[in-house]
Amino acid sequence: MKTVDAVDALLRPVVAGMGYELDEVEFIKEHGNWVLTLYIEKPDGTVTLDDCEAVSRAVDPILDEADPIEQAYYLSVSSIGIDRPLKKDRDYERNLGSKITAKLYAPLKGKKEYTGELVAFDENSFTIEVNGSDMKILRKDASSVRPYIDFNSLATVDINDYDNIEIEEEKE
Repeated sequence: MKTVDAVDALLRPVVAGMGYELDEVEFIKEHGNWVLTLYIEKPDGTVTLDDCEAVSRAVDPILDEADPIEQAYYLSVSSIGIDRPLKKDRDYERNLGSKITAKLYAPLKGKKEYTGELVAFDENSFTIEVNGSDMKILRKDASSVRPYIDFNSLATVDINDYDNIEIEEEKE
């Protein structure tokens, strides 16, 4: 059994019992160190740093006792994030009716990237509406499918909007 499958089977019921879903288990080498990352989510879509800490504290002793990983590793617990790639059916389900961006391995109709509303999906393909027309794309042809984030529409912070900010002056 692969490491991620063993960890998933061990921890999924624990994480579910805490009110979260274990979305994915990842075990990769980063900068010379092995990192076990648990991606969690809550039904309402919000995951805080406190949530990640609570899950980490709950699963750490279970991992120590069961010892499903031979080598030394770091444990990381994270939210799935707002720009989490769409990989599984539940990812597509969660994004139905929302804008997504699909990057393709090879050009389709002269382009390798499309942004549009996700209107349908099945196990082999997904359909997005682009400029009023539906475009069906095979999942195997997409190198990356992510929720669309329009950074230009995000509100900017204006320091003048805050009346009660204390600024510590540098002492000489």
